[in-house]
Amino acid sequence: MAMSCKDGKPGLDNGKYVRYTPEQVEALERLYHDCPKPSSIRRQQLIRECPILSNIEPKQIKVWFQNRRCREKQRKEASRLQAVNRKLTAMNKLLMEENDRLQKQVSQLVYENGYFRQHTQSTTLATKDTSCESVVTSGQHHLTPQHPPRDASPAGLLSIAEETLAEFLSKATGTAVEWVQMPGMKPGPDSIGIVAISHGCTGVAARACGLVGLEPTRVAEILKDRPSWFRDCRAVDVVNVLPTANGGTIELLYLQLYAPTTLAPARDFWLLRYTSVLEDGSLVVCERSLKNTQNGPTMPPVQHFVRAEMLPSGYLIRPCEGGGSIIHIVDHMDLEPWSVPEVLRPLYESSTVLAQKTTMAALRQLRQIAHEVSQSNVTGWGRRPAALRVLSQRLSRGFNEALNGFTDEGWSMMGNDGMDDVTILVNSSPDKLMGLNLSFANEFPAVSNAVLCAKASMLLQNVPPAILLRFLREHRSEWADNNIDAYSAAAVKVGPCSLAGSRVGSFGGQVILPLAHTIEHDEFLEVIKLEGVGHSPEDAMMPREMFLLQLCSGMDENAVGSCAELIFAPIDASFADDAPLLPSGFRIIPLDSGKEASSPNRTLDLASALEIGPNGTKASSDYSANNGCVRSVMTIAFEFAFESHMQEHVASMARQYVRSIISSVQRVALALSPSHLSSHAGLRSPLGTPEAQTLARWICNSYRCYLGVELLKSSGEGSESNLKTLWHHSDAVMCCSMKALPVFTFANQAGLDMLETTLVALQDISLEKIFDDHGRKTLCSEFPQIMQQGFSCLQGGICLSSMGRPVSYERAVAWKVLNEEENAHCICFMFVNWSFV
Repeated sequence: MAMSCKDGKPGLDNGKYVRYTPEQVEALERLYHDCPKPSSIRRQQLIRECPILSNIEPKQIKVWFQNRRCREKQRKEASRLQAVNRKLTAMNKLLMEENDRLQKQVSQLVYENGYFRQHTQSTTLATKDTSCESVVTSGQHHLTPQHPPRDASPAGLLSIAEETLAEFLSKATGTAVEWVQMPGMKPGPDSIGIVAISHGCTGVAARACGLVGLEPTRVAEILKDRPSWFRDCRAVDVVNVLPTANGGTIELLYLQLYAPTTLAPARDFWLLRYTSVLEDGSLVVCERSLKNTQNGPTMPPVQHFVRAEMLPSGYLIRPCEGGGSIIHIVDHMDLEPWSVPEVLRPLYESSTVLAQKTTMAALRQLRQIAHEVSQSNVTGWGRRPAALRVLSQRLSRGFNEALNGFTDEGWSMMGNDGMDDVTILVNSSPDKLMGLNLSFANEFPAVSNAVLCAKASMLLQNVPPAILLRFLREHRSEWADNNIDAYSAAAVKVGPCSLAGSRVGSFGGQVILPLAHTIEHDEFLEVIKLEGVGHSPEDAMMPREMFLLQLCSGMDENAVGSCAELIFAPIDASFADDAPLLPSGFRIIPLDSGKEASSPNRTLDLASALEIGPNGTKASSDYSANNGCVRSVMTIAFEFAFESHMQEHVASMARQYVRSIISSVQRVALALSPSHLSSHAGLRSPLGTPEAQTLARWICNSYRCYLGVELLKSSGEGSESNLKTLWHHSDAVMCCSMKALPVFTFANQAGLDMLETTLVALQDISLEKIFDDHGRKTLCSEFPQIMQQGFSCLQGGICLSSMGRPVSYERAVAWKVLNEEENAHCICFMFVNWSFV
């Protein structure tokens, strides 16, 4: 390695460059791995501690480390670009195939249009000749003769399997179904894939094409294990397995799906699954329902389940050059919407809902596992990602079990109290209790011998699920009862939980400790710390603090058709991977299959407020379109462990608690609804009002006064334009109050994104909560300068979002915002070039 040098020294060249010996390079490399960016003092210490470097100037050591960091950065960037290039190449191949398929579909539609036009003009329409039609059309029906009779023999099953394979491939890569791009989904190197939904076919159907960094056999293995990734899947029983002569496998499956709400029955399927390898080496797993019309094997109806039909569906998995797989997923079902109340039928008639719940869930699971394989195998919590996924799955499954209350799991219904708004179920089966009692052998005796579930559903109007869920998560005190929380913790003997040293976020007295974040999907697994839950003298045995393991998903308002969930359970002191869980929570399902949500963080109707004109009469198109059209169904289920002799008392308590939660949710939903926000100025943001425009003007004027430059590019359109430009500024701009404990009072869109919060929850976040120890010390040292000089420039560092996620920023500027009388109104911060770590 050659380095520049001013003068000659022993062991160094006298020319322009110095060459390090292999031993020196090896020593420097070891030091680099220990400390990539040593300070001046540290570099001098390195020279003293390592004799082999004693003849090198400290400046040369500094240059060597600079060059080494540069090479490392270039190496990482080159690796990243190579990965992006491979992804783009594969994506280009997918798009070319999709283009070919669309061209075939266009040709087919042109042909059919001419065909039908010709016969419409004639009088022989009823004698249409189908001899020139394709075997599979782009419409909703097949023009081939009916399927010949089948039987349950291996040959008959193979005939059904081959037919299923052909129909599946015609949907995956052909024109058997007319596919349209799913709203909100745009293909690209960073997207989950190409997602489409059906238009005008029987039942509901969705298709996805994507790239995953796993080999085809591993992909097939994961997808066939449906309960591991499909949260609605209760069980898959393999009834029979038959090998085929071509090396494939035929399986007969009985599949059960949970009902998503208390207002609808569960679904089940009787399926044939065919796994085979095509001539080009592609791996195919396809499925279809077996019906009596095929004369194949049958499965009698099962009590409490509605038999649904799966039309030919499956997975086409092709190896990708350079590793990984290209996968095509098709889900096509008839979910028998006639069996549910009319208000719920959109859930069973929406291809968008099917795409979100099933098709995209499969792709997310594959990409999540591929991501985990390429990253560190252990998280900062000392747990493997797979273990955290299992915890999430257990929370979701436990909630579904309680929600459905199947009798074969030991659930039985209690009589009501004259009102049927809340359903009470009791489970005293050993299987249900075993998981709760196992963890008490170390210290606590098992006291609870039964579990009670109180559940209810309600219809919500005019409040997007994501907004309501975010409020429930961030403002637990608005609906939860501390005494009930304390009872839940004591009933399962939850003790103190040691989670020290964690980065935390805080909302309204509760502390959030993040565990895991699922990539490409807004799902969070976190621990909630509640303090002071037992506070009265008679609660001496109640815990003074408790911890909840919480799963939160569906907070993205732009995710069309996805439900929002907040599921939690008290956790044991050990917080073991197999810790007993008794989940409770909320599920909010949108009933409108169209794109209801407007821009994110619309809790206070900011999008429309920015478009309000001088007369206050103009609202944004999104807001106007969505006002009064958002419908959803919320399902609530809470579980309580109890002693059998207290059943009536606990049931009464549970009823009243769920009813109080319903009342609280209705109140919150009303406050968050756009119509209420429009008519109650106290509940909406001042943005769009003269006060907001004044604040924007103060921020910009103070920045120009103290720093001598403009914060915003001048458009010459007045304060209203300043407000809009500030809101869309690429850097995070946020204001905090000038109190003993400063809290945030305003943030632009980038600021809300950085803090991962909304305008409603912003004022619950204090300034000190977003900084780590180093950041708080720096802020304290700079605060006097801000007050005296009016501004301060802070070096780049790390801060925390409200969810506890680390956020890096290149630099920050803080300045004092002055009002018209030149008195300090607030402190404004701008974080430049921020990103999540």
